[in-house]
Amino acid sequence: MDYLEFKITCTQEFTEILIAELAEVGFDSFLETDDGLEAYIQEDLLDREAFNEIIEQYQEAANINFTEGKMPKVNWNEEWEKHYDPISIGKEVYVRASFHAPREDVKHDILINPKMSFGTGHHATTYLMLSHQLETPHEGKSMIDIGSGTGILAIMAHKLGAAHIEAFDIDNWCVENGNENFELNGMATVRMGHGTIREVNPQGPFDIVMANINKNVLMDEMEVYVSLMKPDAKLFLSGFYENDIPDLQYRAESLGLSLKGQKVRDNWAAIVFEKA
Repeated sequence: MDYLEFKITCTQEFTEILIAELAEVGFDSFLETDDGLEAYIQEDLLDREAFNEIIEQYQEAANINFTEGKMPKVNWNEEWEKHYDPISIGKEVYVRASFHAPREDVKHDILINPKMSFGTGHHATTYLMLSHQLETPHEGKSMIDIGSGTGILAIMAHKLGAAHIEAFDIDNWCVENGNENFELNGMATVRMGHGTIREVNPQGPFDIVMANINKNVLMDEMEVYVSLMKPDAKLFLSGFYENDIPDLQYRAESLGLSLKGQKVRDNWAAIVFEKA
């Protein structure tokens, strides 16, 4: 089946919002670009009306323009190999694909074959979340990764000694890819679920709750996150800009959380809250 390719230009702050919205209507692959994003969907699965509604909703605010083309089904892994370089977080973490050689001088070696899923560590938000994880005890703890993408944060939790891990995503492509990445990292017993947090309805409670999505979703789902937290549990949030921190902090504090840390990289932010 052929894929349709939409090359969308937009203002930077709307890139992840558009990815989330398009994933909801069937788009299964995305690539962030300097000007916006590229979005892919099987031709027979495109709901043209739903796509147009999303574009019209954000067109003025995000200054959207797009071109549409058709492309044959391709080997996404082969495409990624052309552009995907490994990354390091100090001497602690090395994130690589299976076609990269391992490094002996790092503590945690993470294998990610992304297949176009979000969350390779290259984006600032993923990098920041990993950095926060390295500063948080995971040994013997329970963790849930909401909007898991490639599963990289769940994999990091496993490497850090978490005893129980759950993960899910709204994108079927991510679920398939995440499960493959779990197996690559010795996590065959962990399976990624599919759906929103309200559809998956995880039971908890958890010691660590992580969500790297976008500001609108985080604000909407925050109360659910808090309900999943044990006393003294940590909530890690990212997927938004530094200037969004006050809104998220106000929402979190209204639900009984306190801000414990924040990191910023390339204007993106990641923050950590604790439940009293």
